[in-house]
Parts: sequence; C-alpha cells; structure tokens
Amino acid sequence: MTRLSRDLTIQPLTQHDELRHKMIDAIAQTMDLYGANYSFGQLYGIMFFEDKPMTLEEMKTHMKMSKSNMSYAVRSLTESKMLTKLKEKDERKDLYVAETDFFRAFQNFFAVKLQREIDVMQGAIQSVSPELSEIILAEDTTDEERRLCLKDLHKLQHADSYYEWLQHFVDGLKDGVYFNKE
Repeated sequence: MTRLSRDLTIQPLTQHDELRHKMIDAIAQTMDLYGANYSFGQLYGIMFFEDKPMTLEEMKTHMKMSKSNMSYAVRSLTESKMLTKLKEKDERKDLYVAETDFFRAFQNFFAVKLQREIDVMQGAIQSVSPELSEIILAEDTTDEERRLCLKDLHKLQHADSYYEWLQHFVDGLKDGVYFNKE
C-alpha cells in the first residue's frame, strides 16, 4: 500500500503505518483545535508513538521541517510540557520524549495555557482598576464618564472573580485532583 504525503512523494506504508498515521492526524487536528500549530501536533503524534527518545535532527528528518521551525516546535511543545528534554544526551545531542499519558498531557497543556491567560488578564485588571477608580472619584469627571468607568469597573470585578475561580481550577488541575483514572 502506498500513500501520497504532503510533499507529494510516494511512501510505502503498511496497514499498521496507515492506522498510526490516522491517529497522528487526529492528534494534530485535536491540538489545532486548542490553538497548537497543526504541524506541532503532528510532531507530538509522531513522538507519542516512538518507543525511544528522539534528537532534533531525527525529528527534522522525520517531519521534513527546517531546523528553525523544528526548534520552535520543540520549544513550544516543551513549554507546554507535551515533550520533555531528557538529562542524558545522545552523542552530545539533546534527546526529547513525548508525554504519553493523555491525562498528564491534558493536565500539563491546559495548566500552562490557562495559567498564561490568568496572569495576563489579572495583570491587566490590577493595572486598570485603580486608574478607573481614580477617574470615578475625581471631582472634575463628567457624569457620563463616571458612569462608563463604573460600568467598566464592575465588569472587571466580575472578571476578576472568574480569574480567581480559574486559578483555583488550574491549581487543582496541576495537583491532579480532577483525575480518577481507575
């Protein structure tokens, strides 16, 4: 059986390879849904099925990506804790392995992404809220501007309570409280 790949070369594949390719594509599509680059998802999928750690060069060859794109993909997947850089090296080259426990992969991926959202939004809320309060309390503020600032401040207070809840959720996610795998 053969398959036409994205680079339009014919590659012989076994039935097992075809089935694995379907799963890799599904993983990549799923990760794409959550904002991860499709090709990064493919790399994760490939490494998910590898039985050994891979070097950047091996990944680059397998994915037919440039070295800079491969480095970016690996950095992104490592930051999301989907890949782990091993302490041991292969001929002075770094080795990487995929997180194969989907519970842990979910936990890591979403904890990192949600924590980033919390940090950005709470930073902005904490920066803007005092300034809105100053405008509201200033004697020379017009009634219309005071009304608009109060309205915005109430929205930000509601958002802040959401981000406090989300932080609690992320802390639980990091601690594994939502996973009863048995």
